[in-house]
Amino acid sequence: MSSPGKRRAQKQRRSRRRRLPMRYLLPSLFLVALLAMLMLRGYVHSEILADHRVRPPVSYDQVPEHILKGGPVIDARDKNAPKALSVPDKKLVLTFDDGPDPVWTPRVLDKLKEYDAHGVFFVTGTMASRHPDLVERMVKEGHEVGLHTFNHPDLSFQTKNRIDWELSQNQLAIAGAAGVRTSLFRPPYSSFSSALDNEAWPVTQYIGERGYITAFNNTDSEDWKRPGADAIIKRSTPKGTQGAIVLMHDSGGDRSQTVEALDRFLPQMQKRGYDFTVLTEALGAPSAHTPVTGLELWKGRAWVGAVAVSESTTSVLVGGLAIIGVLVIGRFGLMLLLSFAHARKVRRRGFRWGPTVTEPVTVLVPAYNEKECIENTVRSLMASDHPIEVIVIDDGSSDGTADIVENMWLPNVRVVRQVNSGKPEALNNGIRNARYDIIVMMDGDTVFEPSTVRELVQPFGDPRVGAVAGNAKVGNRDSLIGAWQHIEYVMGFNLDRRMYDLLGCMPTIPGAVGAFRREALDRVGGMSEDTLAEDTDITMAMHRDGWRVVYAEKARAWTEAPESVQQLWSQRYRWSYGTMQAIWKHRRAIIERGPSGRFGRVGLPLVSLFMVLFPLLAPLIDVFLLYGLIFGPTGQTVVAWLGVLAIQAVCAAYAFRLDRERMVHLISLPLQQLLYRQLMYVVLLQSWITALTGGRLRWQKLRRTGVVEAPGSIPTQRRSGEDRRPVA
Repeated sequence: MSSPGKRRAQKQRRSRRRRLPMRYLLPSLFLVALLAMLMLRGYVHSEILADHRVRPPVSYDQVPEHILKGGPVIDARDKNAPKALSVPDKKLVLTFDDGPDPVWTPRVLDKLKEYDAHGVFFVTGTMASRHPDLVERMVKEGHEVGLHTFNHPDLSFQTKNRIDWELSQNQLAIAGAAGVRTSLFRPPYSSFSSALDNEAWPVTQYIGERGYITAFNNTDSEDWKRPGADAIIKRSTPKGTQGAIVLMHDSGGDRSQTVEALDRFLPQMQKRGYDFTVLTEALGAPSAHTPVTGLELWKGRAWVGAVAVSESTTSVLVGGLAIIGVLVIGRFGLMLLLSFAHARKVRRRGFRWGPTVTEPVTVLVPAYNEKECIENTVRSLMASDHPIEVIVIDDGSSDGTADIVENMWLPNVRVVRQVNSGKPEALNNGIRNARYDIIVMMDGDTVFEPSTVRELVQPFGDPRVGAVAGNAKVGNRDSLIGAWQHIEYVMGFNLDRRMYDLLGCMPTIPGAVGAFRREALDRVGGMSEDTLAEDTDITMAMHRDGWRVVYAEKARAWTEAPESVQQLWSQRYRWSYGTMQAIWKHRRAIIERGPSGRFGRVGLPLVSLFMVLFPLLAPLIDVFLLYGLIFGPTGQTVVAWLGVLAIQAVCAAYAFRLDRERMVHLISLPLQQLLYRQLMYVVLLQSWITALTGGRLRWQKLRRTGVVEAPGSIPTQRRSGEDRRPVA
């Protein structure tokens, strides 16, 4: 190859390495978008960037005397000649702080409208962003709105940049809600202008330089104390005919007393000749509102829209997670109860499925390029204490798998060769060549214990049983990822199978260890190629045909689990996508009668919810956990997460006890919940994307090492350089 050609090839290889796979990109983008919405929600709920410090009063010697002794309105737009303005006699300016509130603001507005009165609402940006319709109503009904900052901080603590940010974000929310900007401002935690001190006065001056009129009050209803309607009315009433700016609140808690007081205060003061008006009208000044157009208007609308999306999405997610949490905890409880009942049933003295099954059975071993494992698999079968014939179906292997088996020269072991046609066809080929009526199926990377076949076929003593699921175990659990899968197999698969056994809706006979009655296989048409999860497909077909599918806990098989993230992803991607295909294929069972309908209305919803839908939402738990740790109530968040972990630990410990497994592997359970769940989320999301886009997923061969051997077996002689030990 020429030098330019080599450079192009190298460039292409580097480009492929740099490209982020879609299976990671799409879930990552989704999580980033979710986190952004959560952060936005936290921002408009004053959980992020909020500053709740309040400075105590200090000296006031730097505040001009005419400001301290003047009216409650400060016009410092001319920094050299600040003015203190007062409201004329017979004028009352009702002001409401901290809103709008979705409960109390509409009631306040209703009272004002009922008595044809107007007021000024000093809104925070957080509340205006969340309830823009109320700000719009204020403006439409003739009230004035003013700024009360975005996050309600004490501005004497803030830098000028932060003050500018608070004002601009407050204006942005008002522009998006009502299409106006305002020139009125009221500082948080303020009272009378006579209370200005050396820390607050510079802020007031700076606000004036930015073009705002600062409105304090000279009549405080103290409604925030909830002293009763009579007390609120008394404190809101000015002396004689004096004009006043009255401070009330339409948010920040229960404002029922404020509403009650207004219902009496408004008509009383109107009878005394008072006019309830907006501030600028009372002062004889131009309106505080200026229409917003162009880019500024669209920015405001975009902001309000983004907040609405964030609020709706996160509310739905929080509600959904609550529902899911209840269902999952309920499922855990049901799983523990039914697993206990199942174990008690099959372990009681004298329990039998029916007459002892002693007749020979056929064991099918489909194999494609399994040279590392096939010898261990076949030798484990030769140690079986039940009479068997073994058929190894070589599905067009290119690594000599069939030759390895044939060169072992073992009795009752046959090799059937076929061109590469896939696992379902290999199994069907094996069924056609089987001599016996009970057929055991296993994977080419799995090993059986001597008693596995005997224990697996005993349920066929019950003529209603059409298929039996064995107890699949992870053999290579010496790595962290292997330990995680070990927990998953013991807790997530075998504990589930006990529950599904009693419910009569077991969704999957594991490909690693399962047995079938030939009559049942013939009636449902054998193994199907319609899905990538042929084991789930055939199991559902058995249920719909009226056969019982049960779980044999003592029929243990040791399988080699994927040892890298990439291999695990490939395996679970196929499982997840295949399960979706099987659910879709058998969807009509939901509306059918008889055994098919019973499975469709019990089994399919359980599988759809807990194996396909709910795991897709699992990362939300971690996103909310992270948010709660950083911005929310950290202690409560940690306690909640530890509570969920404790429930899972109890279930896992019980499952390990039932399977007589060592508890030491549960040490990695917390890490599994944090990291392993994310991988399963990526797998499920990618499976959903593949399904929704109509994509096709091909079989993917996993790399095997052949390290798994049955407990107590004689290790197979290994080739030089293979120093890994079996861990089963």
